[in-house]
Amino acid sequence: MSFLKVENVSRHFGNLVAVDGVSMTVEPGECRAVIGPNGAGKTTFFNLITGMLGLTTGRVLLEDKDLAGIDPTHRVKLGMARTFQITEIFPELTVSENIRIPVETAAGLSMKARMSASQRSGVRQRIDQLLEEGGLSRIAHRYAGELSHGDQRATEIMMALALNPRLLLLDEPTAGMGDDETHAVARLIKRIHRESRMTIVLIEHDMRVVFNLADKITVLAEGRPLAEGTPAEITANAKVQAAYLGGAA
Repeated sequence: MSFLKVENVSRHFGNLVAVDGVSMTVEPGECRAVIGPNGAGKTTFFNLITGMLGLTTGRVLLEDKDLAGIDPTHRVKLGMARTFQITEIFPELTVSENIRIPVETAAGLSMKARMSASQRSGVRQRIDQLLEEGGLSRIAHRYAGELSHGDQRATEIMMALALNPRLLLLDEPTAGMGDDETHAVARLIKRIHRESRMTIVLIEHDMRVVFNLADKITVLAEGRPLAEGTPAEITANAKVQAAYLGGAA
């Protein structure tokens, strides 16, 4: 059974066809990259998978469950979490407080005025675990708005992991970063994938990151599927070279 199956999905905005007949099958534990030139429809494609946009045509299935009619909040409960192209954190809260919010949400404690001692201890342990795994323990008490872009992105990724997802979608996780921050975030994603065997789908422009992380790559161009294959197959694909790798990135 495939873990994530996207079947012939399209999204029209009036006469504009942003995504046009894209299919993709992701196996359990796979790291899949989605690449393509600017305007290829990659983020719209993510929004269709996560339910932030409705489908014009097609289906999205998670472990063979059709997600039609299931809103983004309930898709999270089914095991789907994402980050965004523009980092979504609470800048006025500390790193620890940012992570506390999804930890309590995942534990069903976010609406409780009081917690038992064991619940408080469990939340604290989970926060500490995520801070350690994300390399954030040293800055746990700093306000998120004061952090470097790379540390903010790492915080956002750990906030997504705090929701206990089985499918993690990352929208351009290294966008706007220098080499050092790019390498640090790529190492974090690789460690998450290697240690948990979590299924990951990421949009990424940096081909060094893509070829280092991805098991398979899906290429979009002008909203349509252009190619799919392993990094070696994509590198050798003449259509991809013409549309993206060789020029119009």
